[in-house]
This record gives sequence, structure tokens and C-alpha cells, in this order.
Amino acid sequence: MTHELPRLASGIRGLDTVLGGGLVEGACYIVQGQPGAGKTILSNQIAFATAADGRKVLYITLLAETHERLFQALDTLDFFDRSQLGVTISYVSVFQTLRDEGLSAVVSLIRQEIARQGATLLVFDGLLNARDRADTDLDVKTFVAEVQSQAAFAGCTVLFLTSTRVAEDNPEHTMVDGVIELHNEMVGVRAIRRLQVKKSRGSAALAGYHQFEITSTGFSVYPRIEAIPSLAAAGDGVTSEITSSGTPGLDDILGGGLPAHSVTLVFGPSGSGKTSLALNFLNAASAEAPALHFGFYETPARLLNKARALGLDLDRKVASGALEISWTPMTENMNDKLAHQLLDAVRARSVKRLVIDGLGGFERAAVHRPRLVEFFAALTNELRAMGVTAIATWEFRDLFGPTVSAPGSEISSLLDNLIMMRQVEINSRYKRTLSVLKMRDLAFEPIIHEVEFGSTGLAIASPLQAVSGAATGIATLSDGTSFPGKG
Repeated sequence: MTHELPRLASGIRGLDTVLGGGLVEGACYIVQGQPGAGKTILSNQIAFATAADGRKVLYITLLAETHERLFQALDTLDFFDRSQLGVTISYVSVFQTLRDEGLSAVVSLIRQEIARQGATLLVFDGLLNARDRADTDLDVKTFVAEVQSQAAFAGCTVLFLTSTRVAEDNPEHTMVDGVIELHNEMVGVRAIRRLQVKKSRGSAALAGYHQFEITSTGFSVYPRIEAIPSLAAAGDGVTSEITSSGTPGLDDILGGGLPAHSVTLVFGPSGSGKTSLALNFLNAASAEAPALHFGFYETPARLLNKARALGLDLDRKVASGALEISWTPMTENMNDKLAHQLLDAVRARSVKRLVIDGLGGFERAAVHRPRLVEFFAALTNELRAMGVTAIATWEFRDLFGPTVSAPGSEISSLLDNLIMMRQVEINSRYKRTLSVLKMRDLAFEPIIHEVEFGSTGLAIASPLQAVSGAATGIATLSDGTSFPGKG
């Protein structure tokens, strides 16, 4: 049986997942990063979360600035609580002690304060200053070892903060149990914050970079979803159940409907009917099968207005709680944050019907696009394992063209079902069409059908007349001649 080490919850969204369950109690960590990377906010948020858990915290600083200046900055953050200062969290400056008496005096002071406060978390802000005061690497190693041993004796977890990057062969790095590195860098015109656990003794941390953000609520980490152990490992939710598409006539050519717990990609150019088909799917939501619209392009008000124009009463679905509309504007998003928001929303209401409008919103948010295949694989696997039947849309760039490309390199192969929607010019008239290209484990009707808009939204009409090239949007008669009247 695997022995689990006792953990200290960080109180920071996503960080405990990256750390493999939280900070190991009694362990020592270095938190490093350039000025402005977020070390102070990270450590103070952990400190206040620890205090909120009924434990005592000792926050040691080697900075010349006053603590009041630090508190003024922290006062803008939701987790900061002045009433806890001096009660559960004690801030002590040892700047003068270091300057006048050296590192050994600092160690003595820390030992006394840990015992006096009964602290279970020690934050030491200023490891670089201590290093500057040391004459040799051995002095640094001795200082870290003494603080570490004092804290371990008291069962106290330690965070050493430093504004410089500690190399892997430095004495501090070799002695501590973990190293958390914060990055603040530019990618194109965007500023990206990323966290990496570079060392994690006795703990299986998630490797690699994980994006984070700092808002008025504090620090939030968004672990890469493909790095997280998945629900899908326990089963991918395969079932023989069928879910109605909600579009009149579509279930017949799908072979009965959409396979439950599957992901269907509906792709086509703008104006081809993708959103209308998705609204039909949402209109079948109920208390037993709650639905979620997770979109980037249209506000909830515009979406509901569009549904009304199609004769669909989604207002009632929203009012009853059967449908939730979540809108994220296409601004500077993070795809892992979006994925966690989506999965949290699905989990919160046990969503069974999901529309992602569209997958391109995730693609636009990606900083490192080569990982999109693994990202979408993890996201769709998780949705299937959660028992969700999903429709995702993807927009073609070209309204008409001689060739048709599958959306997203390798991404379409990860999805269970493919439906293409098109506008086709025939006899100077545009007709909307729908083609089923792929269905998981169902015998579908491989015939292009026209679609029409009736009093209850989009519906499947008759098969398209015999033409070739309809998939490109440019149709010719099947014998290769042009339509009468065409050149």
C-alpha cells in the first residue's frame, strides 16, 4: 500500500493539483521568479488560507520596506484579512538583524519565533538577501539547513522566496524538497504567466508549464488538462444509448440519432446553419437532461433572440434551469482556463447536452498550438467519461472553394461524428445542405440533404438533386455540363 504524505492545502485553485495534492507538511520549498512574477501574492495567499484553516503562520521578511506598504498592496486582494494580522499571521522583519549580526542571528530569531508563535507555515521572503550576506556557498548551505531543521523539528512547512533563478546545482536547490518557478514572459504581444514545479521530492507533481493568472481574487493556476490523470482512464462512457439531435428529420439519416456520450463536429462556412442546428439540440433539454451552451461569439441575449426568431422557446429552458448559456468573449483567453471552466460547468449541473460554439475559440486561445491535438483529446475524453453528448461547431474560412479540408490538423479524427453543412449555388439560388460524413458505430445515410427553416427551427428536407461538387459549394450537373443558362 502506497504511503501518502500529509499535505498542507495551498488554498490556490489548481496549485494543489499541480503539486500532486498540496504542499508536503514539514517540507521546504523554494519559490523563485523575477520581480513581478507573483511570488509575494502566491505566498501570502497560502499564508491566509493556512490561517483560515486554524493554523499559525510566521512571515519573515529581509526587505528594507515597511510591512504597511506590503499590506496596502495586499489590501486590494479578496483573500487579505487585516483582522488576522498579529493573531494567526505574524509578519517579522529581520533586515536589521541580518545587517548587524549576520545569518546565525537570523536563524536564532526564526527558531524563537517559530516556537513562540506555534507556526505550522514559515514564509521566508528574501533568500537572495541572505545569499548576498553569506561569504561562501557553505554559509548559504548552512543557513538553509539550520532553518530547515528548526522548521522540521516544529512540523513547520517552509517557503523560501527569491527573486532570482536558483540553478539546479546551487546548494539551496539541492537541499530543499521542492522548487516552484514562476515565469512572466511575452509571447508575441501577449504577456503570459506560467508556473513550473522543477523539483518535488516524495510527490508526483504535474510536469511542464501550467498557466496562471492573478486577479482581484488572487492567484489561480490552470493545470494543462492533458497532464491531469483523467476520468476516462476509469472508462470512456461507451453506451448503446441514442440521443435525439432535436432537428426534425436528422435522426433518420443519422441512423437513429446521436450516439450518447459522443462528440459530434458540425462544420461549415458562416451562415450555413451550424448555430441553428445547435439551438435545436439545446431545445430538447429537460430537467433530466440539462444542457449547456458554451460559446465565444454570441451573447446570451443575441442567442436567445435568434432562437425566438426560429420559433424555439429557449427562454423557458433557461428560466427552468434546464439550459445554461455561458459566453466568453474572444479576447485574451487561456485554453486551459476555458477547459476547466467548461468541465466545472458540466460537473456542477450534471450536463447531458452540450454545445461548444465553436472549437476555434480554444484554438485562438492556444499559446503553443502543437499541443492542441493532445488538448482536444483530453477534453473530449473527459466529456465522454462524464456522460455528455456534445455538439461542437467549427467554421470554414471560405464560403466556396474547389477543395474541402478537414478542420484542424488531426483534430477531426479525435471526434466521433462529422456533419458538414454547406451553401450550394444551383440555378442562381443558394441552398443550404447537410452531409453526414462519419458516425461512430451507426449506419448513416450518406446522401446530401437540403435543409430548410420552418416554424420550429432548422429541419431536414429532401435529398439534394443529383449534382456533383456540392461539397465545395460549386455544383454542376452530374454529367459534367453546366446548369441551363450558365456559361
